[in-house]
Amino acid sequence: MSALQKIGLFFGSFNPIHIGHLIIADVMAENTDLDKVWFVVSPQNPFKQSNSLLHEFDRYDMVKAAIGDHYKLEVSDVEFHLPTPSYTIHTLTHLTEKYTSKEFKVIIGEDNLENFTKWRNHEQILEQHGLYVYPRPHVTSSDLRRHPNVKMVEAPLLDISATYIRNCVKNNKSIRYLVPEVVEQTIRTKNFFR
Repeated sequence: MSALQKIGLFFGSFNPIHIGHLIIADVMAENTDLDKVWFVVSPQNPFKQSNSLLHEFDRYDMVKAAIGDHYKLEVSDVEFHLPTPSYTIHTLTHLTEKYTSKEFKVIIGEDNLENFTKWRNHEQILEQHGLYVYPRPHVTSSDLRRHPNVKMVEAPLLDISATYIRNCVKNNKSIRYLVPEVVEQTIRTKNFFR
């Protein structure tokens, strides 16, 4: 029997996707045993209407454009078709049933490790899937770091926020080098975040 293909799931609103996201995804795809990394774009939370959150299809399109032809990176709209609010455990269960030849891991920042025990069915996520954790600045160390299913991955410490990028756009400041050129062009032509 051939080994299952290992897919790292990188969840986020990607509003917009920026080079921080892409660097983390690339490090995970190239420097770990993951075969691929899927960007899982989260849909609009019906309880958290936010006018700064672009429509999910616009965010999906920008992620798709940003990863271009990187053969180890993909974008997924799986959560657009699942009940909201989307819980990671539901998405994992759905994907595991749909893709029996794949094994799914969850990619999170170290800042999320501290609150991970508050996630719905967090023990199940840990036991059945496992976490690939990238470092984040100013984080209190979590005991979960020592869990056998938690893999700490060395990656650049990036503190780029989508909020900062949206504010730059709103205030007509440059976002060059913060997002891929194709994303910057899309934001400008479609007048996003204004």
